[in-house]
Amino acid sequence: MTVAAVCATLLTLPALPVSAAVPGDDAAPAPRIHDIQGTTRVSPLAGRRVAEVPGIVTGVRDFGSARGFWMQDPHPDRNPATSEGLFVHTGEESPGVSVGDSLRVAGRVGEYYPGGEEAGGQSVTELTDATWEESHERGRPGPGKLPAAFRLTPRSVPAAYAPDAGGDSIENLRLRPDRYALDRYEALEGMRVAVRDARVTGPTSPYHDLWVTTDRRQNPTPRGGTLYGSYGDQNGARVKVSSLLPLQEHPFPQANVGDELRGTTEGPLDYDQFGGYTLRATTLGSHRDHHLERERTRAQRPDELAVATYNVENLSPASEPAKFRRLADGLVTNLSSPDIVTVEEVQDDTGPKDDGTVGADRTLAMLTEAVEKAGGPSYEWRQIDPVDQADGGQPGGNIRVAFLYNPERVSFTDRPGGDATTPVRVVGKGGEPALSASPGRIAPQDPAWKASRKPLAGEFRFRGRTVFVVANHFSSKGGGDLEGDQPMEGRFQPPARHSEPQRVEQGRLLNAFVRDIRARDREAVVVAGGDFNDFPFSPTLDALRSGHALTSPMNRLPADERYGYVFNGNSQTLDHLLTSPGAGRPEYDIVHLNAEFADQISDHDPSVVRIRRR
Repeated sequence: MTVAAVCATLLTLPALPVSAAVPGDDAAPAPRIHDIQGTTRVSPLAGRRVAEVPGIVTGVRDFGSARGFWMQDPHPDRNPATSEGLFVHTGEESPGVSVGDSLRVAGRVGEYYPGGEEAGGQSVTELTDATWEESHERGRPGPGKLPAAFRLTPRSVPAAYAPDAGGDSIENLRLRPDRYALDRYEALEGMRVAVRDARVTGPTSPYHDLWVTTDRRQNPTPRGGTLYGSYGDQNGARVKVSSLLPLQEHPFPQANVGDELRGTTEGPLDYDQFGGYTLRATTLGSHRDHHLERERTRAQRPDELAVATYNVENLSPASEPAKFRRLADGLVTNLSSPDIVTVEEVQDDTGPKDDGTVGADRTLAMLTEAVEKAGGPSYEWRQIDPVDQADGGQPGGNIRVAFLYNPERVSFTDRPGGDATTPVRVVGKGGEPALSASPGRIAPQDPAWKASRKPLAGEFRFRGRTVFVVANHFSSKGGGDLEGDQPMEGRFQPPARHSEPQRVEQGRLLNAFVRDIRARDREAVVVAGGDFNDFPFSPTLDALRSGHALTSPMNRLPADERYGYVFNGNSQTLDHLLTSPGAGRPEYDIVHLNAEFADQISDHDPSVVRIRRR
C-alpha cells in the first residue's frame, strides 16, 4: 500500500476535521503549493511536515469549528493539473490573518474528507498544526493584491463530468482538467475562482448557500433551472456558492431559480460534504430578481377526475401554523382543489417526539380544517397507522401516506380488514375487480418495504365508475437504515446506487398488484401516485411500467418541463402519477410552487393528473 493510501485510510474521525496519519516525521524541504497538491487528488506529501511554504491569503473562515484560511502561490507552475491554492486548518481557533497577507507557512499535509471517508466524497488537501510568519518575498504583488481568479466558463469547464473508473476510486488517476469537469475543479482546489453574471439553478437554502451554472446553455429549463435528464447528464457547470463575508454586513441573497448573481462572484474553491465543489465567496455579485411566479393549474371540468400527489415534508401538529395555512392555500389556489390527493410524509400526532404514538388523526384534521378555511372543500381522509418506528423517515415521526378526497365529487368504498401488517388482495365482486380491504396496504411484510413506507391502496367511485388509487413513498436515496447512494460528485465513478435495488423490488410489487387488477378488468382505471424517490429514466420506473401495466403521462410534457424537485442545482423528478391504460390519455401538470423557491413550504412540487370519464 502506498503512503498516500495509508494516509487516506487512517485520515479522519467522522465528527471532526482530522488530518492524515503520519507515516514518518520527515519534513519536505520548502515545497511550493503546487508540489503539495500534486497531479492527483491526494497529495504526494500527505502525512509529512512541510515548512517555508509561501502564499498570499485569499480567504478567511473565522466562524464555526473548521476555521482557517486559504492561501495561493502568486508564482504558479505551468502545469494546469496542479493547484496553486491550499487550505490551512486552524480548528476552533481564529486564524488571525487577513486577506492579502503574504505568509510562509509550516505544517503537516493532510487529506480531510468532509462527512467522513465512508461517505464517498472527495478529500480536501490541507495543512494542520500550522505556524506561519510574514513573508518578504521579492516579486510578490503589492499589499492586498491577490492572484487573479480563474474564470469558470463554458470553455474552461469541460462538458464531460468525470473519468470512468468502473466504480472504483478516481483518487490516484492523473488529473485531466481539460477533459473532465470534476478534474478541472480539483485542479483548482483552494484557488481563487470566479463566475460572472451567473444564473441561479438551486435556490438559497436555510444554510445561506445557492447553486449557479457557469453555462446557461447546459440543459436549461423554461424557468431558469438546469435539467437532470439522464444518468449521463450530470451538468458539471453547476457550482455551489456560499459566503465568507459577515452576514450582518453582507446579507446572503434570497434567490430563486432563474435569478442571477450579476457582476463577479469570486473566492476560493472548496469541497463540501453537501454538494461538492463550492465557491466560498469573498466577493458576491448583486442579486437580480427575475420574479419567478408560483404556478396555478386549471380547475378540473365536471367530467374530469383530478388526482394529485403532494409530499408535505414531515407535517405534524409540531409544524408551524403557517405551514398548514400555506399547504392549504397551495391545495386550493395552486392545485384548484383536486378530487383526490395522495399525501406523503404525514407524521403522527406528536411529530418527531419518539413516544410510541402512531395515530395521525390530529395531523390530518389540522390540514383539512386549514383547507376549509382557505375556501376549499371539506376533505375527508383515509390512512393506516404504521407499526411504530417501522417505516423510516425522521426518527419518532412515523411518516405515512394518506388519501384526501372531496366527498362532493368522489366517494370512498370502505371495506374493513386493512391494518399495518395485513396485505390487501385483489378479489372479484360481481365480475369486477375489488379490494379485499379498502384502504389496505400492499405486501406490508415483504422485505422490500424494510424501513420504508408501505403503499396504501384505496377504492373510489367517480361518476359511477370504480377508480383504484395507490399512494406511495418508496425508499430514500439516502438509504435510511440501509446503505445510501454514493454522491455524484464523489471519488467513486460512476457512483454506485446502493439504494436502487430496494426501490426496483418495490416497483415490481406494485406492478404485480396493478396487473392483478387488470387481469380481472383490462379497462380498470388505476392511478399510482406519490414520491417514488427515483427518476423517469430509472430502473425503478421501468419496473413500475413493465408490461404496460402503468404508463407515465408525464412523458407527454416537453422534456425540459419534466421536473418537480431541485437537488444540488439540478432540476429533476422524484414524484410521479402513473396511470393504467384504462385511464386513457390523461392531462398531466407539475405545479411549480416550492422546489425552485428560497421560500418554500415543502421541498417537492405537487403534480396533478386529470382523467376524463369515458
